[in-house]
Amino acid sequence: MTMAACGSVTAETLGFEASQAIPAAKGTLPKGLFAAKPTAPLSAKTKQHLVHSIASITMLALLRPANTGLEASARMPEILVLGLRLADGVQETPDDVIELIASQRASGILFAVVRTAEHEGTTREECQFAVRRAIPGRAGHTPTFRVFHSAWEPAGEMFLDVNGATMDELWASLCSQTILGSTDFADLDARIARAERIRALEAAVAKLTADHKRAKNPAQRNEIYAKLHKAKNELAALQ
Repeated sequence: MTMAACGSVTAETLGFEASQAIPAAKGTLPKGLFAAKPTAPLSAKTKQHLVHSIASITMLALLRPANTGLEASARMPEILVLGLRLADGVQETPDDVIELIASQRASGILFAVVRTAEHEGTTREECQFAVRRAIPGRAGHTPTFRVFHSAWEPAGEMFLDVNGATMDELWASLCSQTILGSTDFADLDARIARAERIRALEAAVAKLTADHKRAKNPAQRNEIYAKLHKAKNELAALQ
């Protein structure tokens, strides 16, 4: 069987088994499929991105209890690995297209986004993972979603592990691999929040340090130092 491919990326290059791969003959999805039945009105900007920023959409792998050996889950019956090939000249993943596609499927989708990028005087193919995930909110409220990405890496160096005992745990692990670079599926929302707080504090410490060096007024310097001290202490506690 020839596997479906997005550029050079296939189920096999990502580390999945042949039984989980989509055949090349069945892999390609027409872009119009997602514009036909959007869950919300399709904006002109999203339509533009779908038409001009995405070169192709390809199903690469489908993970199910039958081909992973994992326990079934009502919330996550299967996980689709979808390849998005960016059009020539497009360097960043259009999150609105991820949102459009992911919102139309109840089960999880892991996106493998492929681009051609300049590197050391030549070009190379790079890949980035992306997932759409609900942000924790209060019970009974309409969930809000956010798109998360991994870093761009050479396409041949991007791998995923099938980790967990259930399909729910596998989805959490794939999200963790994308967002945090770890296969650990436990307490994912809390770990994401902690990582983001650390990033915010690191940025605040860098800014306050620069502000402190520039400040001329002693009272202002003392005020900035107090904020800097507080941010550094919180950062130390989180790390």
